[in-house]
Amino acid sequence: MDGLGSTGGTSGGRPAETRDRDGEGRARNARPRDGLGRPLPYGTAGVERQPEGVVRTPAETVVEAQALLDAGKPFHAHEVFEDAWKSGPESERALWRGLAQLAVGLTHAARGNLAGGARLLRRGAGAVEEWAAKAAGPGPGRAYGMDLAGLAGWARELADTVERTGAAVDARTRAPRLR
Repeated sequence: MDGLGSTGGTSGGRPAETRDRDGEGRARNARPRDGLGRPLPYGTAGVERQPEGVVRTPAETVVEAQALLDAGKPFHAHEVFEDAWKSGPESERALWRGLAQLAVGLTHAARGNLAGGARLLRRGAGAVEEWAAKAAGPGPGRAYGMDLAGLAGWARELADTVERTGAAVDARTRAPRLR
């Protein structure tokens, strides 16, 4: 996240803004973030960001993501799942993408974006169930010690809850148990 570049032009009548860029010139937001991944003003103390592009074993991914979920940081857990989805074998990408969707769904539900949260929770639930059915055939889906059927049930129940109550949830207390 070094270097700054200009976006050029205007956006919505605002003057051109400076954008954070990495060493290769790709846009990378260097703003600090809170525990739910919301950008904070520059100079504000945020939570430590997850490094991008880390290759972990599946077991390491599950342990790290669970620790972040337990800490009420589902946005950051999503980044861990995203690394697994991007670096893992093609045959597992749908699993990790579905788990990332569950974490983002929880993030949105905790931020108060209830419709988006419910939609992503249900999409992620469907994705992990579909992957489990293809990977293991009928029966309870498990991968790397994770109870995929249980996670799908958790996600659908949480989606129903946020729609029924119309209230944001606490990410820490509503975090799933991956195993």
